Amino acid sequence: MDFFFNPKGIAVIGATDNPLKGGYHIVNNILGGYTGKVYPVNPKYDSILGLPCYPDIASIPDDFDLAIYFIPATFLPETIERCATKKVKGIIIESAGFAEVGEEGAELQAECLGLATKHQIRLWGPNCMGLLDGHTKNVFSFMYSDEWKTLMTPGKASFVVQSGMLSAGFLMMILDRGGMNISKMCSVGNKCDVNETELLEYLARDPHTDVIGLYLESLVDPRRFMEISRATEKPIIVLKSGRSPSGAKAAMSHTASLAGNDAITNNALKQAGVITVHDFTEMTDFMRGFSMTKGCRNSGGTAIVSFSGGGGIVTADFLHDADLPLAPLSAETLSAIKEVFPPWMEPANPVDVWPAVERNGIETVYNSVVDAIMNDDKVDSLIIHLFSGSMDTGMLEPLAGMKDRLEKPVIAWLIGTGDNFRIARKEIEELGIPVFEEMGRGVSFLAAAKKHYLGKSWSDRNIP
Repeated sequence: MDFFFNPKGIAVIGATDNPLKGGYHIVNNILGGYTGKVYPVNPKYDSILGLPCYPDIASIPDDFDLAIYFIPATFLPETIERCATKKVKGIIIESAGFAEVGEEGAELQAECLGLATKHQIRLWGPNCMGLLDGHTKNVFSFMYSDEWKTLMTPGKASFVVQSGMLSAGFLMMILDRGGMNISKMCSVGNKCDVNETELLEYLARDPHTDVIGLYLESLVDPRRFMEISRATEKPIIVLKSGRSPSGAKAAMSHTASLAGNDAITNNALKQAGVITVHDFTEMTDFMRGFSMTKGCRNSGGTAIVSFSGGGGIVTADFLHDADLPLAPLSAETLSAIKEVFPPWMEPANPVDVWPAVERNGIETVYNSVVDAIMNDDKVDSLIIHLFSGSMDTGMLEPLAGMKDRLEKPVIAWLIGTGDNFRIARKEIEELGIPVFEEMGRGVSFLAAAKKHYLGKSWSDRNIP
């Protein structure tokens, strides 16, 4: 798969200098990050974006690894034959008009796959948005936005998305909201050749990827998919669509996918340690949480630090619903907390700190309480409630260091309004503490994280 992500030379079949067309944006995006040779192909132009433009593939003076195809579907067989003479290893087909449109398109897609197999060329797509790499800044896609150039920061979260426009939507939503940096974004479309199982294996071995999310309408080579999922220590989060009869029918017309039996698929995924989710925001929330969580060392209970007694009670209810126990704080921990509490107040879990804050100040109280709780052997995780209008987020720096050193997951539930809220959320997540606006979603993530980190033993696992 690596020649797709790090090719030696790229030809853009269907390049144009018209900024209203996708062929322009493919070239523009490539030039925004890729440092190798780029060969626009279109007989109508002598140059595009400062690059020589070639009338056909035969005119390109060099061999190259990758072609990006963005002309009508009917020309693909000829393009594959021409690419073979240039020793092309892969073609990303971003055009539509193949199996998703019916029998004639399916026959064309099968013909193209046969030709590609004959010439040992891998096909990515068709009917897709291509790929993006946050570390190399390689963007091989007709995305119409340049925002990725300023917003995208290299990270550890990688996505495989079967829907083209959804992958672009995912990316822009993630970049706009912040809190999760991107390793790779892969849009696979009809996946006539390259599929999610191959990409899962590639990402499971990728040193720049720590967590993998997949939106799938169908599953190719499910046995191998499960083997890889069981063998890797990286969290794998799957949103599987086509669960209903009408959804399965829509998947067939979207990417020509046979959705399969939902109950069997979900059971198999769960047995392989895959985390399944039900909507797009849940998927991105879990990906964001896992990208900031290093592990869970022991199985104890969760501590809650709240500025509100009511908030602590509701959170305890959510923990109960998720079958997560409250941590029984040790006598030493309670004694340490008591030192910053009013004399009339006995600490307990959930820990309502507001009366102590009014007495001793927010930073002193939070630091003392959090330090005691995080060093309690009976605590395996922490939920901390924060109000964006009443604190300096810098006071959380010690907690950010402790959570990774002690391998105890920490999540924050943040409330507030306006710019104060947005700034505080950004600053907290830059410290590596995932912020949730919905308490229930935060607890759901914590349950998934504990199940993942405590439910498997990785010492003898390797991808076969």
